[in-house]
Amino acid sequence: MSNLSRFLKQNKITKENEKFAPTASLLGEDGKPLEWEFKHITSKQNEELRENCTIDVQIKGKPNMFRQKLKTSQYLAEMIVASTVVPNLYNKELQESYEVKTPVELLYALVDDPGEFTELEAWVQKFNGFDQTIEDKVEEAKN
Repeated sequence: MSNLSRFLKQNKITKENEKFAPTASLLGEDGKPLEWEFKHITSKQNEELRENCTIDVQIKGKPNMFRQKLKTSQYLAEMIVASTVVPNLYNKELQESYEVKTPVELLYALVDDPGEFTELEAWVQKFNGFDQTIEDKVEEAKN
């Protein structure tokens, strides 16, 4: 197999969806928390999410000078929505049952416990490959 052929699409490993139960507030018939299904987002989707959640903030004392700031909470919520397969957070009937109008609002309504939401954020980040910071990787390389 040539080096080039190793990079062909048919040789790329497909990332499987995974299940996770983000809240104890929604139970199945067996009395256990309902599992949601999540898919991996692509690098391009992640970049679009980051761009949509980034704002320009004026630098104090420096007219016409701005720095970019990522609205982290919004970014993480949007990442969770983009990763969620089941339940369908875009479903109008589901949104109406919680009296919300957007997938993000529905997400917050479904997982309304702050501790559970923080755990969901951490799980989705790890699931999408954000399990180590750059500093962690540098430290690991040193050892």
